[in-house]
Amino acid sequence: MQSRDIFSLAYRSVTGNKLRTGLTVAIIALGITVLVGILTAIDSMKNSIYSSFAMMGANSFSIRNRDIQVRMGDDSEKASKGNKNQKKVKKSNSNKVISYQDAVRFKERYHFPAEVSINFRASGIATVYKDDKKTNPNVTVIGGDENYLKVASYEVAEGRNFNTLDVESGRNVAILGKDVAEKLFGKKLKNVVNNTVRVGDVRYRVIGVLASKGSSAMMSQDNVVLTTVNNTRRIFNRPNASYQIGIAVKDISQMEPAQGEAIGLFRIIRGLAVNEADNFVISKSDSIAEMLFSSLSKVNLFAVAIAFITLFGSAIGLMNIMLVSVAERTREIGVTKALGATSKVVRQQFLYEAIIISVMGGVIGVLVGMLFGNVVSLLLGSPFIIPWLWIFIGVSLCAIVGLISGIYPAYKASKLDPIIALRYE
Repeated sequence: MQSRDIFSLAYRSVTGNKLRTGLTVAIIALGITVLVGILTAIDSMKNSIYSSFAMMGANSFSIRNRDIQVRMGDDSEKASKGNKNQKKVKKSNSNKVISYQDAVRFKERYHFPAEVSINFRASGIATVYKDDKKTNPNVTVIGGDENYLKVASYEVAEGRNFNTLDVESGRNVAILGKDVAEKLFGKKLKNVVNNTVRVGDVRYRVIGVLASKGSSAMMSQDNVVLTTVNNTRRIFNRPNASYQIGIAVKDISQMEPAQGEAIGLFRIIRGLAVNEADNFVISKSDSIAEMLFSSLSKVNLFAVAIAFITLFGSAIGLMNIMLVSVAERTREIGVTKALGATSKVVRQQFLYEAIIISVMGGVIGVLVGMLFGNVVSLLLGSPFIIPWLWIFIGVSLCAIVGLISGIYPAYKASKLDPIIALRYE
């Protein structure tokens, strides 16, 4: 008997008992749905995070006084344990703000081939007004210098960038993000440049409109108003304000030496001793994304654990069902053997049945899981994802589960004596 005939016989046996097959397929499909669904959703989240942080520029890094922490569980405790043997910062220096004077000294003394910008995040809850129109109170106001647009990877769609006189005088000029400009002036953006807007109670002359930088579920780069750093010092000044320094290298391969020189120079400016740790952090545009990914890896493990537990239960259930099937079909096996089927043929038939049931569950689980995962993609504004790797892994796992679960029942069926099997009631 050819393998194709054995497979056809196995398929008819599987489809002949729809209730038993359906329940087993559903159990297996559940495990694969969990695995593929969660991992597809995580891939969508990673794509969204990557696209969000790519807006900031892959060739840039910043110096800030403290790190942005993304914690899940007890990561902070582990980190503190791992840092016991490292250099310590004096308590008086810990989280010391970066003053405007520190930032200016760095900009003047940093001679690496790179663009250096000083910026200050003045507000994240500003409301911008134009006549009777206004934005929601969620506009970010950033003070920058003439290099800020280049370092932050912004482009001017209309108007101009800040010039030296704007920066030095701190006069009330502003560049609007596309979302803010459309909210106040309409989609066509007519007569925006040289018009005026109010940020809170302060009136600004608009000198430019930014090109859209895109947005995602994670953040928006277009809901901003940019003014000069000296303007924010004058209008938004507050005690203990900390400034941020942005550096954009001309050649991305020079990122490491550029960071090394920046750290060395800023340690001198901050007056740190040789045995003191840095009281500032170097933050690359993708560092926050990497922290988020390390947290998401725990969710990966959680999904895999659930899937394997479910598949293990499915394997036990499938083996039991196959054993019941052997017991129910004892006479059928006897007839098959009496007609000339060898033990190998009987063994192959039952193995094929187990694999067919498992793969059916795997295919259904993959399709449902991919659908659920892409619902998350839709919510995050990410493109539709086909997780080929997880599809291959899911279907392969199911085939392996079917093979392992079917070995013992198939062996038991192949060893039945045809004379005894024909007498079985």
